[in-house]
Amino acid sequence: MKSYEMPVRIQSVVAQRIRGLYAGWSSSSEMVRPVCIVFLFLLCEGCVRPSVYEPVTLTLLEEWSSKTFSEARQQELQQFTRETGIRVSLLPSPDSARQRLALWRELLGTGASGPDVYGIDVIWPGMLAEYFVDLKPYFANEVSLQFPAIAAGYTVDDKLVALAYRADIGLLYYRTDLLRQYGYREPPRTWDDLEIMAARIQAGERAKGKKEFWGFVWQGAADEGLTCNALEWQAAEGGGRIIEEDQTISVNNPRVIKAWQRAAHWVGSISPPGVVGYRQWDSLNVWMAGNAAFMRHWTSAYVDSQVAGSKIRNKFDVALLPGGKSGSVGTLGGWGLAVSRFSSHPREALDLVQYLSRRDLQVKRSRLLSAPPTLPELYSLPEVSEPNPRFLLLSQAFRTGIVLRPSNVSGKKYQDVSEAYFQAVHSVLAGEKSASQAVAALENELARTTGFKKAPPPPMGSARP
Repeated sequence: MKSYEMPVRIQSVVAQRIRGLYAGWSSSSEMVRPVCIVFLFLLCEGCVRPSVYEPVTLTLLEEWSSKTFSEARQQELQQFTRETGIRVSLLPSPDSARQRLALWRELLGTGASGPDVYGIDVIWPGMLAEYFVDLKPYFANEVSLQFPAIAAGYTVDDKLVALAYRADIGLLYYRTDLLRQYGYREPPRTWDDLEIMAARIQAGERAKGKKEFWGFVWQGAADEGLTCNALEWQAAEGGGRIIEEDQTISVNNPRVIKAWQRAAHWVGSISPPGVVGYRQWDSLNVWMAGNAAFMRHWTSAYVDSQVAGSKIRNKFDVALLPGGKSGSVGTLGGWGLAVSRFSSHPREALDLVQYLSRRDLQVKRSRLLSAPPTLPELYSLPEVSEPNPRFLLLSQAFRTGIVLRPSNVSGKKYQDVSEAYFQAVHSVLAGEKSASQAVAALENELARTTGFKKAPPPPMGSARP
Protein backbone atom coordinates (compact mmCIF):
# COMPACT_ATOMS: atom_id res chain seq x y z
CA MET A 1 0.00 0.00 0.00
CA LYS A 2 1.37 3.42 -0.95
CA SER A 3 2.12 5.79 1.91
CA TYR A 4 -0.50 8.36 0.88
CA GLU A 5 -3.20 5.68 0.73
CA MET A 6 -2.97 4.79 4.45
CA PRO A 7 -4.44 8.05 5.88
CA VAL A 8 -7.29 7.81 3.34
CA ARG A 9 -8.01 4.23 4.39
CA ILE A 10 -7.99 5.14 8.10
CA GLN A 11 -10.29 8.13 7.46
CA SER A 12 -12.74 5.86 5.67
CA VAL A 13 -12.71 3.26 8.46
CA VAL A 14 -13.06 5.88 11.22
CA ALA A 15 -15.89 7.67 9.41
CA GLN A 16 -17.69 4.35 9.02
CA ARG A 17 -17.22 3.63 12.75
CA ILE A 18 -18.67 7.04 13.66
CA ARG A 19 -21.83 6.34 11.65
CA GLY A 20 -22.17 2.86 13.11
CA LEU A 21 -21.59 3.92 16.71
CA TYR A 22 -23.91 6.89 16.42
CA ALA A 23 -26.70 4.62 15.18
CA GLY A 24 -25.99 1.93 17.75
CA TRP A 25 -25.75 4.28 20.75
CA SER A 26 -28.13 7.05 19.70
CA SER A 27 -30.28 6.33 22.74
CA SER A 28 -27.41 7.19 25.10
CA SER A 29 -26.42 10.85 24.98
CA GLU A 30 -23.68 10.14 27.56
CA MET A 31 -22.00 7.79 25.14
CA VAL A 32 -22.54 9.57 21.83
CA ARG A 33 -20.77 12.83 22.66
CA PRO A 34 -17.41 11.46 23.84
CA VAL A 35 -17.43 8.78 21.14
CA CYS A 36 -18.01 11.28 18.36
CA ILE A 37 -15.44 13.71 19.78
CA VAL A 38 -12.80 10.97 19.87
CA PHE A 39 -13.54 9.65 16.40
CA LEU A 40 -13.78 13.11 14.85
CA PHE A 41 -10.45 14.01 16.47
CA LEU A 42 -8.85 10.96 14.89
CA LEU A 43 -10.53 11.65 11.56
CA CYS A 44 -9.25 15.22 11.49
CA GLU A 45 -5.81 14.03 12.58
CA GLY A 46 -5.68 11.76 9.57
CA CYS A 47 -6.74 14.58 7.22
CA VAL A 48 -3.71 16.73 7.99
CA ARG A 49 -0.30 15.65 6.80
CA PRO A 50 2.11 16.90 9.49
CA SER A 51 5.26 18.71 8.53
CA VAL A 52 8.47 16.83 9.20
CA TYR A 53 9.49 19.79 11.37
CA GLU A 54 6.46 19.61 13.67
CA PRO A 55 6.92 17.97 17.08
CA VAL A 56 5.36 14.58 17.70
CA THR A 57 1.83 14.69 19.14
CA LEU A 58 0.57 11.64 21.02
CA THR A 59 -3.06 10.92 21.86
CA LEU A 60 -3.94 9.54 25.29
CA LEU A 61 -7.32 7.99 26.06
CA GLU A 62 -8.11 7.09 29.66
CA GLU A 63 -10.72 7.28 32.38
CA TRP A 64 -11.76 10.78 33.44
CA SER A 65 -12.62 9.90 37.01
CA SER A 66 -13.16 13.49 38.16
CA LYS A 67 -12.58 17.11 37.20
CA THR A 68 -9.78 17.34 39.77
CA PHE A 69 -8.02 14.28 38.36
CA SER A 70 -8.37 15.55 34.78
CA GLU A 71 -6.91 18.95 35.67
CA ALA A 72 -4.00 17.30 37.47
CA ARG A 73 -3.42 15.01 34.49
CA GLN A 74 -3.33 17.99 32.11
CA GLN A 75 -0.66 19.60 34.28
CA GLU A 76 1.37 16.39 34.19
CA LEU A 77 1.11 16.26 30.40
CA GLN A 78 2.22 19.88 30.09
CA GLN A 79 5.27 19.07 32.21
CA PHE A 80 5.98 16.05 29.99
CA THR A 81 5.95 18.34 26.95
CA ARG A 82 8.33 20.75 28.64
CA GLU A 83 10.71 17.90 29.46
CA THR A 84 10.58 16.05 26.14
CA GLY A 85 9.09 18.34 23.49
CA ILE A 86 6.42 15.69 22.84
CA ARG A 87 2.87 17.00 22.86
CA VAL A 88 -0.05 14.97 24.21
CA SER A 89 -3.76 15.34 23.46
CA LEU A 90 -5.99 13.96 26.23
CA LEU A 91 -9.20 12.56 24.78
CA PRO A 92 -12.58 12.41 26.57
CA SER A 93 -14.23 9.15 27.55
CA PRO A 94 -17.73 7.94 28.50
CA ASP A 95 -18.77 7.77 32.14
CA SER A 96 -19.63 4.09 32.48
CA ALA A 97 -17.04 1.31 32.48
CA ARG A 98 -19.05 -0.76 30.01
CA GLN A 99 -19.26 2.13 27.56
CA ARG A 100 -15.56 2.85 27.95
CA LEU A 101 -14.65 -0.74 27.14
CA ALA A 102 -16.91 -0.66 24.08
CA LEU A 103 -15.23 2.53 22.86
CA TRP A 104 -11.72 1.16 23.49
CA ARG A 105 -12.59 -1.98 21.48
CA GLU A 106 -14.04 0.01 18.60
CA LEU A 107 -11.01 2.28 18.38
CA LEU A 108 -8.52 -0.57 18.56
CA GLY A 109 -10.56 -2.56 16.07
CA THR A 110 -10.03 0.07 13.39
CA GLY A 111 -6.29 -0.53 13.41
CA ALA A 112 -5.83 3.24 13.28
CA SER A 113 -2.58 4.76 14.51
CA GLY A 114 -4.27 6.66 17.35
CA PRO A 115 -4.79 6.80 20.22
CA ASP A 116 -1.20 5.94 21.02
CA VAL A 117 -1.59 5.27 24.74
CA TYR A 118 -4.66 3.83 26.44
CA GLY A 119 -5.56 3.80 30.11
CA ILE A 120 -7.06 0.39 30.87
CA ASP A 121 -8.96 -1.04 33.80
CA VAL A 122 -7.23 -3.87 35.65
CA ILE A 123 -9.82 -6.34 34.30
CA TRP A 124 -9.26 -5.45 30.62
CA PRO A 125 -5.80 -6.90 29.81
CA GLY A 126 -7.14 -10.36 29.04
CA MET A 127 -9.76 -8.91 26.70
CA LEU A 128 -7.49 -6.46 24.87
CA ALA A 129 -4.00 -7.99 25.05
CA GLU A 130 -3.72 -8.59 21.30
CA TYR A 131 -3.89 -4.86 20.58
CA PHE A 132 -1.05 -3.72 22.84
CA VAL A 133 2.74 -3.82 22.93
CA ASP A 134 4.38 -6.15 25.44
CA LEU A 135 5.87 -3.71 27.96
CA LYS A 136 7.97 -6.25 29.85
CA PRO A 137 11.15 -5.74 27.78
CA TYR A 138 10.96 -1.99 28.42
CA PHE A 139 9.82 -1.84 32.04
CA ALA A 140 11.17 -4.97 33.72
CA ASN A 141 12.83 -2.91 36.44
CA GLU A 142 9.73 -0.76 37.09
CA VAL A 143 7.51 -3.84 37.36
CA SER A 144 9.89 -5.50 39.83
CA LEU A 145 9.40 -2.54 42.17
CA GLN A 146 5.59 -2.75 42.17
CA PHE A 147 3.37 -4.76 44.49
CA PRO A 148 3.51 -8.25 42.90
CA ALA A 149 -0.27 -8.74 42.93
CA ILE A 150 -0.80 -5.42 41.14
CA ALA A 151 1.74 -6.27 38.43
CA ALA A 152 0.10 -9.69 38.04
CA GLY A 153 -3.23 -8.03 37.29
CA TYR A 154 -1.82 -6.54 34.08
CA THR A 155 0.10 -9.64 32.95
CA VAL A 156 -1.43 -12.11 30.49
CA ASP A 157 0.49 -15.21 29.37
CA ASP A 158 3.74 -13.62 30.56
CA LYS A 159 2.99 -10.47 28.52
CA LEU A 160 2.88 -7.17 30.39
CA VAL A 161 -0.13 -5.56 28.74
CA ALA A 162 -0.04 -2.35 30.78
CA LEU A 163 2.00 -0.65 33.47
CA ALA A 164 -0.03 0.13 36.59
CA TYR A 165 -0.11 3.76 37.63
CA ARG A 166 -3.07 3.81 40.03
CA ALA A 167 -3.91 1.13 42.59
CA ASP A 168 -7.28 0.45 44.20
CA ILE A 169 -8.88 -2.10 46.50
CA GLY A 170 -12.15 -2.72 48.31
CA LEU A 171 -12.22 -1.42 51.91
CA LEU A 172 -14.55 -1.17 54.89
CA TYR A 173 -15.56 2.34 56.01
CA TYR A 174 -16.89 2.70 59.53
CA ARG A 175 -18.22 5.43 61.83
CA THR A 176 -15.68 5.97 64.58
CA ASP A 177 -18.09 8.03 66.66
CA LEU A 178 -20.79 5.36 66.62
CA LEU A 179 -18.40 2.53 67.40
CA ARG A 180 -17.20 4.40 70.48
CA GLN A 181 -20.75 5.24 71.48
CA TYR A 182 -21.81 1.59 71.35
CA GLY A 183 -18.75 0.31 73.17
CA TYR A 184 -16.66 -1.06 70.29
CA ARG A 185 -12.91 -0.47 70.36
CA GLU A 186 -12.19 -1.60 66.80
CA PRO A 187 -14.00 -2.34 63.54
CA PRO A 188 -15.30 -5.86 62.85
CA ARG A 189 -12.69 -8.49 62.00
CA THR A 190 -15.12 -11.00 60.49
CA TRP A 191 -18.34 -10.79 58.48
CA ASP A 192 -20.16 -12.38 61.42
CA ASP A 193 -18.84 -9.59 63.68
CA LEU A 194 -20.05 -6.99 61.20
CA GLU A 195 -23.56 -8.44 61.24
CA ILE A 196 -23.72 -8.22 65.03
CA MET A 197 -22.26 -4.72 65.29
CA ALA A 198 -24.32 -3.32 62.40
CA ALA A 199 -27.56 -4.70 63.82
CA ARG A 200 -26.88 -3.28 67.28
CA ILE A 201 -25.90 0.20 66.06
CA GLN A 202 -28.83 0.27 63.62
CA ALA A 203 -31.31 -0.62 66.37
CA GLY A 204 -29.85 2.01 68.69
CA GLU A 205 -29.95 4.79 66.11
CA ARG A 206 -33.50 3.97 65.06
CA ALA A 207 -34.57 4.05 68.68
CA LYS A 208 -33.41 7.69 68.62
CA GLY A 209 -35.78 8.39 65.73
CA LYS A 210 -33.44 7.85 62.78
CA LYS A 211 -35.79 5.59 60.85
CA GLU A 212 -33.69 5.70 57.66
CA PHE A 213 -30.51 4.56 59.39
CA TRP A 214 -28.93 1.28 58.24
CA GLY A 215 -26.12 -0.85 59.56
CA PHE A 216 -24.30 -1.63 56.31
CA VAL A 217 -24.44 -0.34 52.73
CA TRP A 218 -22.67 -1.78 49.70
CA GLN A 219 -23.09 -2.24 45.93
CA GLY A 220 -25.76 -4.82 45.12
CA ALA A 221 -26.91 -3.85 41.62
CA ALA A 222 -26.46 -6.44 38.89
CA ASP A 223 -23.18 -5.15 37.47
CA GLU A 224 -19.41 -5.42 37.89
CA GLY A 225 -19.60 -3.82 41.34
CA LEU A 226 -21.52 -6.84 42.62
CA THR A 227 -18.89 -9.16 41.15
CA CYS A 228 -16.32 -7.33 43.29
CA ASN A 229 -18.42 -7.47 46.47
CA ALA A 230 -19.48 -11.10 46.15
CA LEU A 231 -15.98 -12.28 45.27
CA GLU A 232 -14.76 -10.72 48.52
CA TRP A 233 -17.45 -12.55 50.50
CA GLN A 234 -16.68 -15.95 49.05
CA ALA A 235 -12.87 -15.64 48.85
CA ALA A 236 -12.76 -14.70 52.55
CA GLU A 237 -14.44 -18.04 53.31
CA GLY A 238 -12.07 -20.05 51.11
CA GLY A 239 -14.63 -20.35 48.32
CA GLY A 240 -12.20 -19.63 45.50
CA ARG A 241 -12.05 -17.10 42.67
CA ILE A 242 -14.99 -18.34 40.52
CA ILE A 243 -12.47 -19.61 37.92
CA GLU A 244 -9.00 -20.55 39.12
CA GLU A 245 -5.66 -19.90 37.43
CA ASP A 246 -5.53 -23.49 36.18
CA GLN A 247 -8.77 -22.87 34.21
CA THR A 248 -11.05 -24.83 36.54
CA ILE A 249 -14.50 -23.57 37.49
CA SER A 250 -14.63 -23.69 41.27
CA VAL A 251 -17.72 -21.63 42.14
CA ASN A 252 -20.05 -24.50 43.09
CA ASN A 253 -18.92 -25.24 46.63
CA PRO A 254 -20.41 -25.00 50.17
CA ARG A 255 -18.32 -21.95 51.14
CA VAL A 256 -19.68 -19.89 48.26
CA ILE A 257 -23.21 -20.97 49.11
CA LYS A 258 -22.73 -19.93 52.72
CA ALA A 259 -21.29 -16.54 51.76
CA TRP A 260 -24.16 -15.76 49.37
CA GLN A 261 -26.78 -16.90 51.88
CA ARG A 262 -25.32 -14.61 54.52
CA ALA A 263 -25.38 -11.61 52.18
CA ALA A 264 -28.99 -12.36 51.20
CA HIS A 265 -29.86 -12.25 54.90
CA TRP A 266 -28.46 -8.70 55.10
CA VAL A 267 -30.99 -7.39 52.59
CA GLY A 268 -33.82 -5.78 54.54
CA SER A 269 -32.19 -6.50 57.90
CA ILE A 270 -28.92 -4.54 58.24
CA SER A 271 -28.97 -3.28 54.63
CA PRO A 272 -31.81 -1.47 52.83
CA PRO A 273 -34.13 -3.59 50.67
CA GLY A 274 -33.08 -1.32 47.81
CA VAL A 275 -29.41 -2.26 48.21
CA VAL A 276 -29.96 -4.81 45.44
CA GLY A 277 -30.09 -1.80 43.11
CA TYR A 278 -27.25 0.19 44.68
CA ARG A 279 -24.27 1.25 42.61
CA GLN A 280 -21.22 3.08 43.93
CA TRP A 281 -22.82 6.52 44.21
CA ASP A 282 -26.00 5.15 45.80
CA SER A 283 -24.13 3.59 48.72
CA LEU A 284 -21.84 6.60 49.03
CA ASN A 285 -24.78 9.01 49.20
CA VAL A 286 -26.42 7.05 52.04
CA TRP A 287 -23.09 6.95 53.85
CA MET A 288 -22.30 10.65 53.41
CA ALA A 289 -25.79 11.56 54.62
CA GLY A 290 -24.92 9.91 57.94
CA ASN A 291 -27.38 7.06 57.45
CA ALA A 292 -25.07 4.05 57.74
CA ALA A 293 -22.65 2.62 60.28
CA PHE A 294 -20.56 0.69 57.76
CA MET A 295 -19.92 0.86 54.02
CA ARG A 296 -17.95 -1.22 51.55
CA HIS A 297 -16.32 0.98 48.90
CA TRP A 298 -13.09 1.82 47.06
CA THR A 299 -10.21 4.01 48.21
CA SER A 300 -11.60 7.10 46.45
CA ALA A 301 -14.58 7.20 48.82
CA TYR A 302 -12.30 8.53 51.55
CA VAL A 303 -11.78 11.85 49.81
CA ASP A 304 -15.45 12.05 48.84
CA SER A 305 -16.49 11.45 52.44
CA GLN A 306 -14.34 14.33 53.67
CA VAL A 307 -15.79 17.03 51.41
CA ALA A 308 -17.47 20.07 52.92
CA GLY A 309 -21.11 19.29 53.60
CA SER A 310 -20.55 15.61 54.30
CA LYS A 311 -22.36 14.74 57.53
CA ILE A 312 -19.73 12.18 58.45
CA ARG A 313 -16.70 14.35 57.83
CA ASN A 314 -14.00 13.55 60.43
CA LYS A 315 -16.31 10.93 61.95
CA PHE A 316 -15.10 7.84 60.08
CA ASP A 317 -12.09 5.71 59.30
CA VAL A 318 -11.21 2.77 57.05
CA ALA A 319 -10.22 -0.82 57.73
CA LEU A 320 -9.54 -3.99 55.84
CA LEU A 321 -12.76 -5.72 54.88
CA PRO A 322 -14.06 -8.27 57.38
CA GLY A 323 -12.65 -11.75 56.90
CA GLY A 324 -13.66 -15.35 57.18
CA LYS A 325 -11.87 -18.67 57.40
CA SER A 326 -9.32 -17.53 54.80
CA GLY A 327 -8.79 -14.08 56.26
CA SER A 328 -9.60 -10.65 54.86
CA VAL A 329 -9.46 -9.89 51.13
CA GLY A 330 -10.37 -6.95 48.95
CA THR A 331 -10.92 -7.04 45.20
CA LEU A 332 -8.11 -5.41 43.23
CA GLY A 333 -9.05 -2.36 41.17
CA GLY A 334 -7.07 0.34 39.45
CA TRP A 335 -5.77 1.48 36.07
CA GLY A 336 -2.68 0.95 33.95
CA LEU A 337 -1.22 2.44 30.78
CA ALA A 338 -0.89 0.44 27.56
CA VAL A 339 0.76 1.28 24.22
CA SER A 340 -1.18 0.53 21.05
CA ARG A 341 0.71 -1.72 18.66
CA PHE A 342 -0.69 0.43 15.83
CA SER A 343 0.90 3.63 17.16
CA SER A 344 3.02 5.59 14.69
CA HIS A 345 5.15 6.80 17.60
CA PRO A 346 5.82 3.77 19.81
CA ARG A 347 9.08 5.11 21.25
CA GLU A 348 7.44 8.37 22.33
CA ALA A 349 4.44 6.45 23.64
CA LEU A 350 6.73 4.34 25.81
CA ASP A 351 8.33 7.53 27.10
CA LEU A 352 4.89 8.80 28.11
CA VAL A 353 4.04 5.58 29.96
CA GLN A 354 7.34 5.68 31.79
CA TYR A 355 6.82 9.33 32.72
CA LEU A 356 3.25 8.92 34.02
CA SER A 357 4.22 5.96 36.20
CA ARG A 358 7.32 7.67 37.54
CA ARG A 359 8.09 7.66 41.25
CA ASP A 360 7.95 11.44 41.71
CA LEU A 361 4.59 11.72 39.97
CA GLN A 362 3.09 8.99 42.13
CA VAL A 363 4.31 10.85 45.22
CA LYS A 364 2.75 14.07 43.94
CA ARG A 365 -0.58 12.37 43.17
CA SER A 366 -0.66 10.86 46.65
CA ARG A 367 -0.35 14.35 48.14
CA LEU A 368 -2.71 16.20 45.81
CA LEU A 369 -5.27 13.51 44.98
CA SER A 370 -4.79 10.92 47.75
CA ALA A 371 -4.11 8.41 44.96
CA PRO A 372 -2.51 5.21 46.32
CA PRO A 373 0.91 4.52 44.72
CA THR A 374 1.76 1.21 43.05
CA LEU A 375 5.27 1.14 44.57
CA PRO A 376 5.60 -0.31 48.11
CA GLU A 377 8.65 1.84 48.93
CA LEU A 378 6.63 5.06 48.63
CA TYR A 379 4.34 4.18 51.52
CA SER A 380 7.14 4.72 54.01
CA LEU A 381 7.88 8.26 52.82
CA PRO A 382 6.67 11.01 55.20
CA GLU A 383 5.44 13.14 52.29
CA VAL A 384 3.16 10.25 51.30
CA SER A 385 2.13 8.80 54.67
CA GLU A 386 1.61 11.99 56.71
CA PRO A 387 -1.21 13.45 54.56
CA ASN A 388 -2.62 9.91 54.11
CA PRO A 389 -2.38 8.03 57.42
CA ARG A 390 -4.68 5.30 56.08
CA PHE A 391 -2.00 4.38 53.49
CA LEU A 392 -0.28 2.13 56.04
CA LEU A 393 -3.42 0.00 55.95
CA LEU A 394 -3.46 0.04 52.15
CA SER A 395 0.14 -1.08 52.00
CA GLN A 396 -0.79 -4.10 54.10
CA ALA A 397 -3.82 -4.83 51.91
CA PHE A 398 -1.84 -4.66 48.67
CA ARG A 399 0.73 -7.08 50.09
CA THR A 400 -1.47 -9.73 51.68
CA GLY A 401 -5.16 -9.01 51.18
CA ILE A 402 -5.88 -8.93 47.44
CA VAL A 403 -8.20 -11.15 45.43
CA LEU A 404 -8.05 -10.88 41.63
CA ARG A 405 -11.11 -11.27 39.48
CA PRO A 406 -10.73 -14.13 36.95
CA SER A 407 -10.39 -11.68 34.05
CA ASN A 408 -7.03 -12.75 32.65
CA VAL A 409 -7.74 -16.47 32.82
CA SER A 410 -11.12 -15.85 31.13
CA GLY A 411 -9.61 -13.65 28.42
CA LYS A 412 -12.08 -12.25 25.91
CA LYS A 413 -14.90 -14.10 27.64
CA TYR A 414 -14.54 -12.26 30.95
CA GLN A 415 -17.53 -9.99 30.36
CA ASP A 416 -19.73 -13.05 29.86
CA VAL A 417 -18.21 -14.73 32.92
CA SER A 418 -18.72 -11.69 35.13
CA GLU A 419 -22.26 -11.08 33.92
CA ALA A 420 -23.23 -14.70 34.55
CA TYR A 421 -21.71 -14.43 38.02
CA PHE A 422 -23.30 -11.18 39.14
CA GLN A 423 -26.69 -12.20 37.72
CA ALA A 424 -26.51 -15.44 39.73
CA VAL A 425 -25.57 -13.58 42.91
CA HIS A 426 -28.28 -11.01 42.30
CA SER A 427 -30.92 -13.71 41.91
CA VAL A 428 -30.03 -14.92 45.43
CA LEU A 429 -30.00 -11.42 46.94
CA ALA A 430 -33.39 -10.69 45.35
CA GLY A 431 -34.88 -13.94 46.70
CA GLU A 432 -35.48 -15.39 43.24
CA LYS A 433 -33.28 -18.49 43.71
CA SER A 434 -31.64 -20.33 46.54
CA ALA A 435 -27.86 -20.05 46.73
CA SER A 436 -27.40 -23.76 45.99
CA GLN A 437 -29.61 -23.53 42.89
CA ALA A 438 -27.87 -20.40 41.67
CA VAL A 439 -24.30 -21.72 41.99
CA ALA A 440 -25.19 -25.02 40.30
CA ALA A 441 -26.75 -23.21 37.34
CA LEU A 442 -23.83 -20.77 37.24
CA GLU A 443 -21.30 -23.59 37.17
CA ASN A 444 -23.00 -25.12 34.14
CA GLU A 445 -23.27 -21.77 32.37
CA LEU A 446 -19.59 -20.99 32.91
CA ALA A 447 -18.62 -24.43 31.62
CA ARG A 448 -20.61 -23.79 28.42
CA THR A 449 -19.18 -20.28 28.05
CA THR A 450 -15.52 -21.08 28.64
CA GLY A 451 -15.13 -24.78 27.92
CA PHE A 452 -13.25 -25.10 31.23
CA LYS A 453 -13.60 -28.06 33.57
CA LYS A 454 -15.35 -28.07 36.92
CA ALA A 455 -13.37 -28.61 40.12
CA PRO A 456 -13.47 -27.64 43.81
CA PRO A 457 -11.43 -24.61 44.87
CA PRO A 458 -7.87 -25.20 46.08
CA PRO A 459 -7.42 -25.81 49.80
CA MET A 460 -7.46 -22.65 51.91
CA GLY A 461 -4.08 -20.96 51.99
CA SER A 462 -2.88 -22.64 48.81
CA ALA A 463 -3.37 -22.43 45.06
CA ARG A 464 -3.27 -24.98 42.28
CA PRO A 465 -0.36 -24.58 39.88
